[in-house]
Amino acid sequence: MKRFVRSLIATTLFAFFPPVLGAQLQSGSVEFVAHATPSGGLQEPVRGFPFFLLSKSYAEIGKEADAAVPKPDRDAFIDALEVSSELKAWMKKNHWIELSGDDFIHKLHSSDIMGVPEFFQAYMQRNSGDQSLAFPKPKYKPSEKLKDPAKYEKLHKEYIDAIRRYIDDNPQTIEGIDLGLADIDPSGKWNTQKAKRAPEIRRLALQLAESKYLVARAQTDLQGQGFLRNVPAGTYWLSTLDVSADVGDARPRWDIPVTVRVGETTYLSLTDANAVQSRNGSL
Repeated sequence: MKRFVRSLIATTLFAFFPPVLGAQLQSGSVEFVAHATPSGGLQEPVRGFPFFLLSKSYAEIGKEADAAVPKPDRDAFIDALEVSSELKAWMKKNHWIELSGDDFIHKLHSSDIMGVPEFFQAYMQRNSGDQSLAFPKPKYKPSEKLKDPAKYEKLHKEYIDAIRRYIDDNPQTIEGIDLGLADIDPSGKWNTQKAKRAPEIRRLALQLAESKYLVARAQTDLQGQGFLRNVPAGTYWLSTLDVSADVGDARPRWDIPVTVRVGETTYLSLTDANAVQSRNGSL
């Protein structure tokens, strides 16, 4: 009998307020409170700060924006460099541009040193003058190249082979050659090119978040509370996008999943503990 009465009441209300009541019967609410704790201070409410309810996490929206913004052409960048063709080929083969650091050094083998003029020159500058090591010494004189070309070529080849064996036997001697490559290291220019994408990716991500994926928005009150009413049932993300809430030296951002159920209110407590970023801005 009670079920019949509820059904009759709902039917009657639909007759007078069909759009409004229909939405309410299929929706729920979200209530949240946001706090942040600065160093050496007490937890404080995040006041007057906008929060966005999204149908997709802002992290995933960022990935979508990143995929949509064309990346700089690495091979075209390499082709435009004023370096040897051998170095260009090495960069393309290894998908690598930076000519410094441990990761770069660990990529190098004797074949690379001997095959790329810039690497060979930097290696020789680093090692050939070290008398404490049994570094190979040439058995020919430059003048022999004209006087006896055949002998010169034979002795020169033996010298090159000896250096190759020396590198294989003493791989630690490769360390430090990046000091001799600093003048031609193009990684700074490459990083500048890549960095030019960042503002466009951010702009597109914000645009998508505030249009395509926006479900609702709310601003916190003086107690750090926010309210979202008549939200269709489903799974969403409560987000501050890429804007941090500044409370002292605390810089939290949130991108929290939230499930809205019909006729229910979902409660969320946002703190430093469930923020995307820590106080120092690192992920």
